[in-house]
Parts: sequence; structure tokens; C-alpha cells
Amino acid sequence: MTVAPASAASVPGTVIDVLPQADGWRGTNGSSVVEYWTTGSDGTAQPVSGAVLMPDGPAPAGGWPVLAFAHGSFGLGAGCGGQSDPTRGPWPERRAIEDGFLRSFLGKGFAVLATDYLGLGRFDTGTHPYLELKTEAAAIIDLVKAARSRIPALSKTWMVFGGSQGGQAALGAAYLQRTYAPELDFRGSIAIDPESEAENLLPMAGPWGPDLPSFIGDALNVFFTSVLAGVRVARPDADIDSFLTPRGREILHAIASLCQDQIAEVVQGVRVSELLAKPLLDERLHAVLTEYMGVPTRDYTDPILLLFNVTDIAVPAPLHAALVGRLTASRVEFKTVVGTGQHLQINHDMRVAIDTFLARVRSAAAGSN
Repeated sequence: MTVAPASAASVPGTVIDVLPQADGWRGTNGSSVVEYWTTGSDGTAQPVSGAVLMPDGPAPAGGWPVLAFAHGSFGLGAGCGGQSDPTRGPWPERRAIEDGFLRSFLGKGFAVLATDYLGLGRFDTGTHPYLELKTEAAAIIDLVKAARSRIPALSKTWMVFGGSQGGQAALGAAYLQRTYAPELDFRGSIAIDPESEAENLLPMAGPWGPDLPSFIGDALNVFFTSVLAGVRVARPDADIDSFLTPRGREILHAIASLCQDQIAEVVQGVRVSELLAKPLLDERLHAVLTEYMGVPTRDYTDPILLLFNVTDIAVPAPLHAALVGRLTASRVEFKTVVGTGQHLQINHDMRVAIDTFLARVRSAAAGSN
């Protein structure tokens, strides 16, 4: 899809178009696709898309409380996000799990607003800046702003929920909303196994590896190459190509517009040592990575619920522990519930904690009307 070039009227958080969807779309009624403006990596206005899913029945006084849903890692190319077009994006198993979450939120009386993120939706704006916190957070908040400007049934009370990449994005939105959307009534964030602290691990990679067994190494390769591809387009000052071998540049070029399952095929069996011509242990690059993907650990204004799995391999438990340590040191208001499952698995205690958090937000929305 193409869109008119950005102009002075292309204000982040404003609508390009609202496309009502037929009843039954994603198993819901009264839902819409919203195309809207957000801010790109370079600060210019960029088009992005997302889904607005509405609960059944009439809205309560003041509108449905909003749950902004931040999805996990689905790739780097247009259509991979799958929120505004559920026939595309993540493979069926991932989509079924995600849709199960969305339906449960609708059943609890929340309108769900799910962004595709920049570059992953209906507009081909180039390679998605994977894990760039500021563009993820802006896309989440801008969808809330845009949807509320056209859909009267949406309350100004909102929260954010996400897992993995979406957990990182949810924390980014919780931090950014203080200055980006103070007119809204933000009530907190839930993050499941959020990506964090990776900016402090990536500099350990170099021509020596780490080259890990395939059952771990291939998953690491998807993450590693996706981050480098994102930084490469979002932060040209990082000069990522200078760290790469010819093979590394070939791989990053090949995956630049692919979804995650396709990226996995490209990098299968590739070794990190094949990709890097010199170590990533560079002070300037580390500063760029920290600014690009680092999760803030202070100055949050609203509660955070963190859900972690100690046997998580995708985001290893020591990284979760480091995030908790930093938040504790900064005296941020948060609660942690720990599980023993794999990445993004939810146990009984986690589900109870989520339900309690959601009930508090619903109560706040009712009390503010």
C-alpha cells in the first residue's frame, strides 16, 4: 500500500483512515483497522497501521477502557505484524495464541488496540527497526490517540500489555506516555518475559562467536541478525556494515524484508563468527545500542507487573534478574511473578496477577466517568 507523502498535517497520533471490518473479523464485532501517523527513527512522520477490537454490547459510560496490545517478534517486513491483517503475519500457532489473549481481554471489558509497529503493517516503510524502543512506544501511544479521535466508545483510561519484544515495547510506552500523552489516563503496564539488557550482551560477540549448538544458536541468530538489521537502518551513525564480513552484509540484506519464520530459514546453521569482521565491543556502538533498545529503569509513574519464566531461553533468566535489580535500585513501583515455564508461558499465579491488574484498571475507568 502507498500513502501520500508526509506533510505538515501528518501529525503523529492523527488518522489517515479508519476501515471498519465485517462482523466476525478476528472473532469480534464492530472492529476496525486504523491507519495513522507516527514518528519514524529519523523523527519524520511515518504511516503505520493497527487493529481496534471492540467488546460486544454497548459501551459503558465514558467508553471502554483501552488495553494497548504490543505483539512479540514477528519479523522485519511489511505485513509481518499481522494485527491489521490477521491472514498475514505470524504463523498459525503463534497467531492462535495471540488471538486467545485478545479474546480474553475483550471478554473482560477492554477495547484492544494492537499496533503493527513501524514497518510491519499495511505500509512498506522499509525494514522494521527491530527493538527500537522509541518507535515501538510511539506507535503504541499514537494508535491510542488516533483511535480515540474517531471512535467515541473508547475511554481515555488505558494500559499496555506485551510479551517478549512486546514486553520491552510495553515498558517503553509506559515510560514515554508521561510526556507524550499526559492528557490520557494511563494506569500501568504488564510485561511478560520482556527483552531487556541485550545491549550489554551484544558487545561480547565477535569473530570468535559465540557459536552455540543449533537448538540455541539458530534462535540466537534470528535475534542477533534482526537487531543488527534494525540498527543498520535506524541508526546509520552506528556504521553496522563496518563490523560485518561480506557474508554478514549478505545475510542482513537478505532478511531485511522477511518475517521471522523466513529469517529463521536464512540464518539456519549460520555462525555468529561468520557474520562479524571485528568485535562489537566498541564504546560508540554500545552507546547507540543502549539508546536504541535499552529499557528505562527509573521515573515510571504507574504500576508495572512483570512476569518472568526462569527457564526462558529466548530471554535468559539472568537478564530478567538484571532488569529487576535495576528497577529495585530505582525504587520503581512494580510486582514480579515468576514461573518455571518456557518463553511466554503463563502459569496459574501469573494469570491471577494479570486478572487482578486488569480488574484494577477497569475499576479506575469506571471511577473516572
